Amino acid sequence: MFKKILIANRGEIATRIIWACRELGIRTVAVHSEADRDSLHVRFADESICIGPAPSPKSYLNIPMVISAAEIANVDAIHPGYGFLAENAYFAEVCEKCNIKFIGPSPEAIRLMGDKAQARAAMKAAGVPITPGFDGIIENEDEAIGIAEEIGYPVIIKASAGGGGRGMRIVRDRKELMIALPAAQHEAGMAFNNPAVYLEKYIEVARHIEIQVLGDQHGNVVHLGERECSIQRRHQKLIEESPSPAITPDIRRRMGETAVKACREIGYTSAGTMEFLLDENRNFYFMEMNTRIQVEHPVTEMVTNTDLVREQILIAAGERLEFDQDDIVFSGHAIECRINAESPVTFTPSPGLITAFNIPGGPGVRVDTAAYPGWFVPPHYDSLIAKLIVHHRTREMAIARMQRALEAMIIEGIATSVPLHQEILADEEFIRGNLATHFMEGFLARKSARSSVQNIGV
Repeated sequence: MFKKILIANRGEIATRIIWACRELGIRTVAVHSEADRDSLHVRFADESICIGPAPSPKSYLNIPMVISAAEIANVDAIHPGYGFLAENAYFAEVCEKCNIKFIGPSPEAIRLMGDKAQARAAMKAAGVPITPGFDGIIENEDEAIGIAEEIGYPVIIKASAGGGGRGMRIVRDRKELMIALPAAQHEAGMAFNNPAVYLEKYIEVARHIEIQVLGDQHGNVVHLGERECSIQRRHQKLIEESPSPAITPDIRRRMGETAVKACREIGYTSAGTMEFLLDENRNFYFMEMNTRIQVEHPVTEMVTNTDLVREQILIAAGERLEFDQDDIVFSGHAIECRINAESPVTFTPSPGLITAFNIPGGPGVRVDTAAYPGWFVPPHYDSLIAKLIVHHRTREMAIARMQRALEAMIIEGIATSVPLHQEILADEEFIRGNLATHFMEGFLARKSARSSVQNIGV
């Protein structure tokens, strides 16, 4: 087992990793930027090292500085968390060359699944359902037009090296395609230093369903059920839950078996997530794979009573999975709300000093956070400051529990997304489980209509 792990991340995921290491008896080293000197992950780690100024390219994304810190602290392994260097195959290779264990999959798996076009081709070869489209990179406008007309509009352009919705465009006719293609290529080039894009059929009404997988270094692979991630804005998830209101035991079995098969085909180890689109006829199609721990992993932990970060560490240390597929039991329903430091109306970031911070408690309530009263939320990073997770026997009861937890979550000094989550959970479509990736568009339209009626009444 590892004696000391460096955590190449910040915020709530860094503290989350620290807790798992504490239970395993492993010492931790926190790296931090100058802006994060007073962060909780720095306070709770056994050691801490400053690796640069606030901008992430000069600190958390600075591979030489991270590796130098690891060597100075004499660690056995590095846990990258999510974001930053978590899906950087080069970083994983550097760790290997420096005899530091990278807690994640192999560089080859990261590189394969990180290139969305290559991943799509690999999944097709493995017999995984994929949406109609082109299995390579779009070379020119004429090629894109030919593919789009062959599979039929609407189509979606995606960045091959992309994520987070960047380099992505939905196109409904030839004229739009001619405008969207160079725009997507330019955005992809700016965001990922790679302008390559590919094209596939766009499914108008679909759910975003992901399957959590674990694979060890001895050939054992299991899935831990699904997460419903359809509530998102600009391809950024807001609320996740497990299980999905739309998934039957049979679909869960088939999606899970497909995800496990895909992992075996590429020799995947560590925790990972296979992401699928589920259409109105309950057909599912591979979308992408995230080769890291997910922000929303706690809902899976709650319904399976599994510590996924602990499993990541044990797998990286060469341990066998302690359970097989038949041992995994799904219990109850879990919901996660991402609490962001942003306006619940305009969605603009709201960095600043937190003057009051109350964490809700009670049965079945969990809060993953690195925030506290008196902490200054820096403007340099993602706006996520906490994750509120609840668990109960049924979805209806979990919604009620989340509503009371949100009411008790008091954050003052900055704007947060708490009021937005309260409105979403009270929405009739959400309560009925009528979810799709365009849910927020309809929700905001309903909200605007109600506001207009109220204004007319006044």
